[in-house]
Amino acid sequence: MNEYQYSTEIPGGGHWSFRMRRGTQLRLTDLHGGGNAGMLFYNPENLLERYNAPDTLKCQHTFRLSRGNCLYSDMGRIFASIIEDDHGWHDTVCGNTRYSHIAEKWGARDYQHHRNGWFQNGHDAFLVEMEKYGLNRQDLAANVNWFSKVATDKEGNLYLDDTTARAGDRVVLRFEMDTLVILHSCPHPLSQADSYPALPIQVELGLAAPIASDDVCRNWCEENQRGFQNNALYHLGT
Repeated sequence: MNEYQYSTEIPGGGHWSFRMRRGTQLRLTDLHGGGNAGMLFYNPENLLERYNAPDTLKCQHTFRLSRGNCLYSDMGRIFASIIEDDHGWHDTVCGNTRYSHIAEKWGARDYQHHRNGWFQNGHDAFLVEMEKYGLNRQDLAANVNWFSKVATDKEGNLYLDDTTARAGDRVVLRFEMDTLVILHSCPHPLSQADSYPALPIQVELGLAAPIASDDVCRNWCEENQRGFQNNALYHLGT
């Protein structure tokens, strides 16, 4: 593991964004266990290109994300690869919380009346960060929920399986192209916590090692190999 040059802690219900350069990596840590990190990806050179959840799952024949999987754009390119993963299961189908969702579960709180005791939701947290780059609600896409395992009961209903949550779990993303990352640490929409789960997420940034010929992500499936070829074409001459 390369040394990380930057580290910050995103408090529960917080949000963050950064332009990750090609060849860098980002490590997320669930500090207390049970945290959730919602994330979106955009091409900073063409903000119309963004993370595509259906293509990401379909081309890798999976319902979940873990080590070896890649995160695809709607142009068939790869934003990032998951090169390390302690948790083993990350959700990319259940979306985000909204104000009404949070209010129904844990009560209505806003910053004007409750200051640091308010309850932020993922939808608004994304929009606050997105506005910094000229993006708005029309630019929202399906997001990843890191550290959240989603399962089904006997009736086929989705639920959040928190039995796998462990303090200190990490996931590392290696960026295969310049990527605008939008992140929040708001609860997963299926959370059944008794109180608003304000759980922090640590973010660390550093340089990634060169991609080896036996790279687990590039060789995960034929579709990933084509994705890396699409990236090579995109970066031709740069």
